[in-house]
Amino acid sequence: MDRRKFIMTGALAGVGATVVSRESIAKEVKAKAASVLTGKDDRTARMAFIGVGQRGRNHLNIVLRREDTEVIAICDIDPEAITESQKMIREFRGKEAAVYTGDERAFERMLERDDIDGVIIATPWLWHSKMAVACMKAGKYAGVEVSAANTMEECWDLVNTSEETGKPCMILENVCYRRDVMAILNMVRQNMFGEMLHLECGYQHDLREVKFNNGQQVYGGGVEFGGNALSEAKWRTHHSVHRNGDLYPTHGIGPVAVYTNINRGNRFVSLTSTASKARGLHNHIIKQAGRDHHNANVEFKLGDIVTTVIRTQNEESIIVSHDTNSPRPYSLGFRVQGTEGIWMDVNQSLYIQGVSPKAHQWEKAAPYLEKYDHPLWKKYAEKATGSGHGGMDFFVDHAFVESVKRGVATPLDAYDAAAWSAISPLSEASIAAGSAPQAFPDFTRGTWMNRKPVFALGDDY
Repeated sequence: MDRRKFIMTGALAGVGATVVSRESIAKEVKAKAASVLTGKDDRTARMAFIGVGQRGRNHLNIVLRREDTEVIAICDIDPEAITESQKMIREFRGKEAAVYTGDERAFERMLERDDIDGVIIATPWLWHSKMAVACMKAGKYAGVEVSAANTMEECWDLVNTSEETGKPCMILENVCYRRDVMAILNMVRQNMFGEMLHLECGYQHDLREVKFNNGQQVYGGGVEFGGNALSEAKWRTHHSVHRNGDLYPTHGIGPVAVYTNINRGNRFVSLTSTASKARGLHNHIIKQAGRDHHNANVEFKLGDIVTTVIRTQNEESIIVSHDTNSPRPYSLGFRVQGTEGIWMDVNQSLYIQGVSPKAHQWEKAAPYLEKYDHPLWKKYAEKATGSGHGGMDFFVDHAFVESVKRGVATPLDAYDAAAWSAISPLSEASIAAGSAPQAFPDFTRGTWMNRKPVFALGDDY
């Protein structure tokens, strides 16, 4: 980028940020004044949904249970998904939402409406950034499921569009709101572990029965994927055929990025990635259906275990693991290690120098997690019960809806969506180049140095 273009781009970024800030502040001040006078908060978020399959209906269920939302419209190409969603909407609201369906661009017609404030996107990965960009260009808040982007170009599209339109894009990373994760965040912010040194995380989840099904059940049985399959197996497995990298990094890196203030006083600088051989999916097909099955000849590009090492500006090291094709128990493999102590979720234990009763010995983390339970969990635990994924789905949707109805910035934004999602294409590039280092772009264009942490620092979200 030449100097003139750089200056112009920076100027546009500044204008976008200013628009968000001034509009947000004015709207929030006005709303707070009204709530003080009336004794209640009567702001409403007018919501729409792109993708109301299994995951989308989970979000829909949470939004419908709120008194401060209207569900204006839903969009999906699957008639069954539309039917099931309308049943839910009728049950909660006594009326149906407008429907947009029939083709893959139906969402664009929905976004032409002027009575929608925020949109939740829960579709296959390849559509995430396209739909989020379209939402922002249409003047709506975009809440996008993970990962938010697949390529570096898509990462920049999210950032550039949010800056140019002044509309937020929130990556809906629910694990950031996991109860133990937030308790540890509370401890990190109270300096219990000292200065951060090293962190580990990942997505370690046996998905072989999710990536294949024979049309008889969504989870388990059969070895079909693509057009002959159901749910995620229709599209997710194709990524394993054609790509080799960390395809799903944000469940792990999201919390770790918050712990280390990425994009807010710190940033990712570079990474290296290494992939093991690919055996798991092929072996699963052979064991389930034999060597004569037509999928037994498919060559899967995705290594069974992908290991990525990230270096940050503040000199922390981060290991991110992707392991979805092997027989193993579920774990996100969190490790938070500082100059004064360490926490690991796999053994549900920690050690804090000068605090733990015995030197060089783990102690159970549970008493600390209870003592340092995050204030948001203390406030909303009852409402979060049953909302999905141990309650953390409530919190991520709550944060998005509150931001939409108040007209303020989201606690996770386009910079986060880009930086976290960029691990996928950068890991692919590193592996293809023999594990060569890859540089992270500075998606904030230098503003990370002055931006302050905001995640879960408010009294409400």
